[in-house]
Order: sequence, then C-alpha cells, then structure tokens
Amino acid sequence: MGVKALLSKPLAAYVHRKHQNWIEHPVEAQKAVFERIIQKAQGTKFGRDHGFASIKTHADFVKAVPVRDYEGLAPYFGQVKEGEKDVLWPGKPLYLAKTSGTTSGTKYIPITQDSISNHINGARDALLAYVHETGKAQFLDGKMIFLSGSPELEEVGGIKTGRLSGIVNHHVPGYLRTNQLPSYQTNCIDDWEAKLDQIIEETLDENMTLISGIPPWVQMYFDKLIQQTGKPIKDIFPNFQLFVYGGVNFEPYRKKLFESVGKKVDSIELFPASEGFFAYQDKQNDPGLLLLLDAGIFYEFIPSEEYFNENPTRLTIGEVEPGVNYALVVSSNAGLWSYSIGDTVKFTSTKPYKLVVSGRIKHYISAFGEHVIGEEVEKAMKRAMVRFPEVELIEFTVAPFVSQDNGQSYHEWLVEFAKEPLNKAAFAEELDRQLRTFNAYYDDLITGNILQKLKLTALPKGTFQSYMKSQGKLGGQNKVPRLSNDRKLADGLIEVSKC
Repeated sequence: MGVKALLSKPLAAYVHRKHQNWIEHPVEAQKAVFERIIQKAQGTKFGRDHGFASIKTHADFVKAVPVRDYEGLAPYFGQVKEGEKDVLWPGKPLYLAKTSGTTSGTKYIPITQDSISNHINGARDALLAYVHETGKAQFLDGKMIFLSGSPELEEVGGIKTGRLSGIVNHHVPGYLRTNQLPSYQTNCIDDWEAKLDQIIEETLDENMTLISGIPPWVQMYFDKLIQQTGKPIKDIFPNFQLFVYGGVNFEPYRKKLFESVGKKVDSIELFPASEGFFAYQDKQNDPGLLLLLDAGIFYEFIPSEEYFNENPTRLTIGEVEPGVNYALVVSSNAGLWSYSIGDTVKFTSTKPYKLVVSGRIKHYISAFGEHVIGEEVEKAMKRAMVRFPEVELIEFTVAPFVSQDNGQSYHEWLVEFAKEPLNKAAFAEELDRQLRTFNAYYDDLITGNILQKLKLTALPKGTFQSYMKSQGKLGGQNKVPRLSNDRKLADGLIEVSKC
C-alpha cells in the first residue's frame, strides 16, 4: 500500500468523527448555519432590501424572502455579473459557475471565498467516507479520471467564469495532481469527440483505479475503449476499483455499464450542483445520500404538490418526513437566498438525514392532468428491464403526443437500446403496466380511454449523441431531460434519427 492510501485512513477516521456532531444534532447545525449566513449578509444589497437585520427566525425569513428561481433573482445576478460588490454576499464572488438552464438560457451562479470549500470538501469527504467504511484505499495510489468540462476560464465582470467542473479542477489538492487524468491540455478541448479520443490515448496504458463522470458519458468512454481494444474494461484496467457518479439516476445505466466493466466494482453517488455540493453516498449498501448540514447551506423543503402555490409550505430539516417528494430550496454562503435549484428529493432516513434525488420540479408530463414525474418513469423502466433481462439501455426520454382525435393521445417513450427486447410490443406493455402502478392518474386516463397505452419508439444507435451534438451539448456535463411536457426534444430526436 502506497503512502497516499496509508495516510488516508487516519484522515478518514478524523473526518468521520468530526461529522458526527452535526449528524447527531441536525436541527442545531442548520440553525447555526442559518444564523451565520443571515448575519454575514446583512450589509449586502439583498440583505438590506429584505430586512436581514430584523430576521431572527425561519418564520421571519419566510415572510421577508420569497422562493425564487434563477429568473426571480436575475436582477441581483445581473449586478454581480457587472462586477458590483456586496450584492448577494460580501465582496465579489471568486467565480461564476456557468451552466445551461432549461428555461433561462445560460446561468451564472456565484461561488464565493466562503462557499468554494463546500464544493472541494464534499467530494473529498465522499471518498474518505468510502475509505472509512470499507478500508479500501488502494485506489488513491493509482490514476483517477474525472470526465469534466474545460478548466479554461473567461472573465465576466472581472470574475473568473467557467463550468463548475472546470473551476473545481483548479482546486484539486496538490497531492492528487500526479494521479489525475486527463491532462490539463486534454481537458481544455471543447469538441467532446476529439476530447474523448485524446482521453483514451492518455489513459489506455495507465493504472486506472477510479473513474468519475455522468453515467451515459462514462459509458461512451467505455464503449470506445472496448471497440479499440476488443477487451472488457476489467482487462484494460485490472485495478479499476471505484466508480463515482452524479447528475442522473444511475439505475437505467447500471446493467450495461457494469457489463462493460466485466466485474463488480464499488460505486459512490454524489449530489453536486453549481449551487452547492449537497450530499453523498456514505454507505455501500445504502443508496441514500447523506445530506450535508454543516457546509454553509441552509435547506428548505417544499412538498412538490405545493410548489406552484402562491404561498407554499416551507419546511426546515426537523420537519421533513421520509417518502415525501420535496422541491429543494437553498440559502447559502454563496449568496443564494431561498433559491429553488429545480431538483426534487425524497428522504429515505431521518436518523441520519439521507435522501435520493427523485427528479426535476419542472420535468414532468401533465398534458392530460397525469403529472408523471421522472422517478416514476425510471422505476417503470427499471422494473421492465428486470422482466426482460436481455435489454440493455443507452438512453431514453418520454414526451406526450396530443392528438385532436378523442382517445388517440399517448405518451411516447423514445428509447435508444444497446440490446433491444426480444419482443418490443411486450416490453412496451410492461412499461405501461409498471407506470400505471406508480401513477394513479395515468392509470385512470388509460382506464377511462382518454389516453392510449404508451407508444415505444426505438431509435437507432447514436441518435441521442447526434442530437446533443446538433444542440451544442455533447459532453460530459450535459444531461438529456428524462421528461418533457412538449414535443421539442422528441421531435428533434425523431428528425435526427432519419438522417
């Protein structure tokens, strides 16, 4: 065992002990975060506009600060982008994280001197939690790959600006830099296909022990490696030990990805975003993600069915219940205030507080009043694949087809298979049956003959990749929406599939 692996064990034990305080006292930890960030931001423009000096309790905060998304805070973000100081947080941000919004175009999320440690320590502590639980640390002595955006940064309003993963790349600890791949030069390549080819060239003969990235893009990396060598990943990288991922639900990709590897490897799920690093999986046998309650982020939770109400219920950590879908709202030392990040979560445990990401609050289908959410279609796909074990999935999305003829409307599932079901009609029937078990409204619409059963459209291999490339979104940080409430994505995929 190398020096890095050896030294990681006492560090992992130290971090574990340190975390126990806020894990065992979650309400107190969140109260302390709330008080710190309110007090520090009193003199900012936002703080003055919203009477922070008079806010003493969460109830005061709810009255003073409405829930907003990016568009709602756009006037303040605009002032930050123009280089003004003391707008949302004291001083100017260290960085602006540039990210694509589904409704707002490009978003610029501030990362401050106070909040940068949340992004760095969250990822570090996830790996140390794995070391502490399993005792496995050998991966720290091998090469580690992070499929990420370019670390090249531009300046906006005198603030360094770029993709979150590129920003974080500048803060990789020095002791890990010699382990990190790909090279800085390769990470700077904008064209994803050219970048992937170069990543393969740099990693093919290396001792890869940890691979991290969004599952569909890691799968593309694996496919190219296998195509080039004719070998499974376990033979290319015999010491590959740990897969780290986040950004999308892993379940639809799990079977094909691990078949590509050819052996069992451990995995860790992360919950990172430009707005903060929120949670990570700390136990191999528990899919719940440990919510970080002492990292400069104050959380509020809105029951998802109330989200679009004028005055929705806003719960704090001590008020949530397991099994309920909540829209996640954050206030933080990055200068975000009652900011809706767009994700929905569901707690799996409250001792300690663990959750899973259940979907996107705006990614749903309710063209007919059914309000189908991402969690439901992903569960339906997972269960259908259990019944049809030959199926391997590359990607899928679901959209409504609204017909003018009574009874002719339906949900269309556009699926790119690595291996198709032997009986596609039976597979579609099973998908529909499973979705009806998860969503009573959808079941009522089928039973009432208002909707046809779903239509399965199998797309040629490479369709999703070609579509994302056509939209300028081909790359390891871009995700395909699982659900749409219109036909824009579906029609675009069908058009690309004809080419």
